[in-house]
Amino acid sequence: MTTTTGPVATRRLILQGAACVAVLGLGNLPFAAAPARAAANDKYPEEAFKQKSEADAIKALYGKTAEPSDKVKLDAPEIAENGGVVPVSVTTTLDKVTSISFFVAENPFALAASYKIADGTIPGVANRLKMAKTSNLIAIVEADGKLYSATKEVKVTVGGCGG
Repeated sequence: MTTTTGPVATRRLILQGAACVAVLGLGNLPFAAAPARAAANDKYPEEAFKQKSEADAIKALYGKTAEPSDKVKLDAPEIAENGGVVPVSVTTTLDKVTSISFFVAENPFALAASYKIADGTIPGVANRLKMAKTSNLIAIVEADGKLYSATKEVKVTVGGCGG
């Protein structure tokens, strides 16, 4: 019969030790600096989200108007049975895309969503938007300093955010 006089290595002790090593090993990484850098470069477009008309929202967000382009592909249903969750997506073949935004003309506030697109990523976004009623959905892509758009009418039959 053999007895041990030292601490017994249990699964709990091994996991606690591994967690301590992992936390101590992460101490030199600059976690706090990355969010601060992103926040300094990208200001939340509060004024654009407050605008009632899509023209005012576009002006507040971008400061200029967009031109229609067949290089912006807007995918949305022709008829949305539930205005509370309308699936939409945008893809583009344009180069140097820096942002993609969705505007819903008949919503209480026209700007529904806006995305910053990082360099080197595929320029495409998808979302589910809330639409008050039948309206034009406008997607704007900012590429190489210019604005390009695509528009589609979406007919809302039930349950829009307007009731």
